[in-house]
Amino acid sequence: MPHTQIPLPRNRLETALRPIIDDEPPAPPPEPRPPSVSLPVRIVCRTAQKITAEMVMIAGSRMLERRDRRRMLCHVRQISMYACHTALQFSQQEIAGGFGRHRTTVAHACMIVEQRRDDPAFDDFVSAIERTVVSVFRFPEGAAHD
Repeated sequence: MPHTQIPLPRNRLETALRPIIDDEPPAPPPEPRPPSVSLPVRIVCRTAQKITAEMVMIAGSRMLERRDRRRMLCHVRQISMYACHTALQFSQQEIAGGFGRHRTTVAHACMIVEQRRDDPAFDDFVSAIERTVVSVFRFPEGAAHD
């Protein structure tokens, strides 16, 4: 028995729903990213990491052992990935390319930092980094054309 396709009553359904579909307001356009300096993402990410490292050194000036130093560098990288994602609104794929890591590493870093933000002192620290990164890489609307 040959298989024949039965036409779906799509035209009737579309005709019946047309007044509902046409009456819906159009979806709002996606929110544009704020204007930024036209630098490669890699340079922005590395600069954000240097800003974060400097702020960590200011906040905790004790001498670190080798093991602690490696752990601190990992935390610095995680916080700067998070700041690039939240403050600069880069996608995780862009950040991964900028840091030379995989996208899942960026997702993990963002999750770790988000979990640590329950601590008020850490939350204040990350907020300060976000504000600093935004102030370095973002211009007010009118100043970009001067």
